[in-house]
Amino acid sequence: MGVGMDTIELAGKRIPRIGTGTMALAIEGRPGGDRAGGDRPGEGRDAAIDALHAALDAGVRYLDTAWSYYLPSRPPFGAPEDFGYGERLTAEALATWDGWRDQVLVATKTGFLRTLDADGTVTLPEEGGGPLERPVYSAPGSRYGWAPDGRPSTIARDARQSARRLGLGDDPIDLLYSHGSDPAVPYADQMGAFRTLVDQGIVRYVGISRVSVAQIDAARGILGDALVAVQNQFSPSHPDTEGTMDRCRELGLAFVAFSPLGGFLDPVDARAYDRFREAGTRLGCSYQRAVLAWELTQYDRLVAIPSARNPHEACDSFAATELDVSW
Repeated sequence: MGVGMDTIELAGKRIPRIGTGTMALAIEGRPGGDRAGGDRPGEGRDAAIDALHAALDAGVRYLDTAWSYYLPSRPPFGAPEDFGYGERLTAEALATWDGWRDQVLVATKTGFLRTLDADGTVTLPEEGGGPLERPVYSAPGSRYGWAPDGRPSTIARDARQSARRLGLGDDPIDLLYSHGSDPAVPYADQMGAFRTLVDQGIVRYVGISRVSVAQIDAARGILGDALVAVQNQFSPSHPDTEGTMDRCRELGLAFVAFSPLGGFLDPVDARAYDRFREAGTRLGCSYQRAVLAWELTQYDRLVAIPSARNPHEACDSFAATELDVSW
């Protein structure tokens, strides 16, 4: 079976099913430097823009970023100039690209902060109200962590900041995800904040990430047809054991696979990719391309968003849309 250049409609756009994530361009290990404000002048940013231009030129029409794709330059959560580094990269790449901007679906996420604390708990800023203590999530060995902040007031504020960074003017955000559930805030309240953003015209469509089947159903009940996508981790080394892809299939939602090649920062079971290395050798392509092509066969509304760090990776990933995976 050949995958071909199949496309789906998502958030009002017709897009190929390989997109590009910006996490690897915006956090630790990003081109040109490892600290916010520490890039070699111009070099790191230019390299990131080149990677995004290569993806767009290859045919990518879905760019995925987040409010929290940044490195904090001071404790605990960084300075205002750090926030939304990935969003600013995305906006600059689109502003300097020769193609049609209105063909590109730009998705961003809110509900997480980066922190210089790699474990334990952190205290959120008081202006959002509610309980302030939050757990810190981090990849093994990382110097940084992630802290959830799903308070409705911060969801509303951060969404407006994202719209400004993306250079949208009075236009709404195409697709805004809840980056992950905040355990200190009722899930219905978090989804209610996204419903309000849709009703106010700040956001066109909503997605949810790092969720269970029960959370998909809860979000659907509040958001209705405004909910169009679930973004969960999926790869040969991280299967969908909870059935969230099946629930998306039942509801007609897009399943957006983050870390489709195993994870940018996470440890990976390399044995899960042995058959794809063998397939790549037979087909004369990278095993990563073989992985992505296989993933596209798992559900006809699956979109994979590998993070490309350079033009070669961007083009190699997108070529999976044309790879015959009859093997």
